[in-house]
Order: sequence, then C-alpha cells, then structure tokens
Amino acid sequence: MSRRRPLNGFTMSLISYLDSVKARDPAARTRYEVLLYPGVWALGFHRAAHALYRIELYWLARLINHIGRMLTAIDIHPGAKIGRNFFIDHGFTVIGETAEIGDDVTIYQCVTLGGTDPAAGIPGKRHPTIGHGVIIGSGAQVLGPIKVGPRARIGANSVVTRDVPEGATMVGIPARSTLVEATEYEKAFVPYGTPCGERFDPATQQLEILKCEVEQLRARLSAMLDEKTKSA
Repeated sequence: MSRRRPLNGFTMSLISYLDSVKARDPAARTRYEVLLYPGVWALGFHRAAHALYRIELYWLARLINHIGRMLTAIDIHPGAKIGRNFFIDHGFTVIGETAEIGDDVTIYQCVTLGGTDPAAGIPGKRHPTIGHGVIIGSGAQVLGPIKVGPRARIGANSVVTRDVPEGATMVGIPARSTLVEATEYEKAFVPYGTPCGERFDPATQQLEILKCEVEQLRARLSAMLDEKTKSA
C-alpha cells in the first residue's frame, strides 16, 4: 500500500497562496487555473528579483524584473517589499521601488503605487505603504510616501495623495472618505474595493446631509410660528 509523501514547506505555502487567490476570484475554478494568472507569475518573478536586489545584484534583479514585465504586463520594482498572499487581478499595474505592501492585499488592473519627485520627497521613501487586507480598485493611483491603513478600500479610478485611516473607503479625485454602512464594512471582501450604489458617493451623501439640515430648520421654523400664533 503506497503512502503519500508529506508536503514540503514550499508546496504548502504555494497551495495556501493559490487558495487565497481562489477565494478572492469567483472566476477561478481550480488551483491550476490560478497558476496561469499573470498576477501570480508577476509575484513569482518579483520574489526572485527582490532576493537578488537584497544582496545588491541590482542588474540581475532588473533583468528578471524586465522579463516579468514583458510576460505579464505588470511592473514591480525589485526593491518593493511585498507580504503574504498578495494578488494582482489582471495586469498593467506599476509598483515603485520603495513601496511596501502588507499581507492579503488585492490590487486590480491599471493601478499605480507611484512615487513623488525624489528632489522634493522624503529621502529614501517615495512610494506608498499599504496595510494588511487593503483592496485597491482598477485604475486607482496611490501616490507618494503615504500610508494606507489596514482593511482600507480604494475605489476604482481614485487618486490618493494623503494618508488613509484604517478601514476607510476612499473614492473620487482627489479621494475622499465615504461613509459605509455596517453591513458593507463587515464584508470580508469587496470586489474592486468599490461599494456599489449612489448612497456611497460623497456628493450624494453631502446632499443627504443638507436635506436633513433643511428638514430640521423647517421643523424649528414651524414650531416658532406655532408658538407665535398661540401667543398672539
């Protein structure tokens, strides 16, 4: 009777990673499909390039980076620091040299984690720091040495240039925090980091607040008129 060989650490880590991607992508049916994703390959190339970068083999690190970019349309600088279970859904994403990304982060297509002008920026740090569990929607631009707090969500096509609080949902240009209902906030995963519906639009929310204030003023005015009528 044959015995199965125990899985080694690398295999178990790979399986865990593939399962984490599968949990975030309803289109994935099997782990073998996930293995074909350009985001998975881009991360593999980056792990190799980053290892070379750390031992100051910069030219080889950049060579692997360029090969990965040609094959996946995803450009991750070898110097970027990336945590566990990082997933880029589709391609055309750019991640800068001093970017730092936590665990369980999801980024969609056409996202840039960009840097500021080296002459004007903080020495040694030009790119964002992304906390654990962050979701960044397609087309979003996160720029400068800012911090995006854990579990924050950056809506599609948003431009973020300031620090983002933990758990905040940012939408718009420039990105502003939008109020999110408890049922939405408690969801483990929001595709594209963008809650759907007009009630999540900052402009719509401002109008709702103004409507409430007008109603309150009308109620107070009505009460004052009633008192005046009674006293007359």
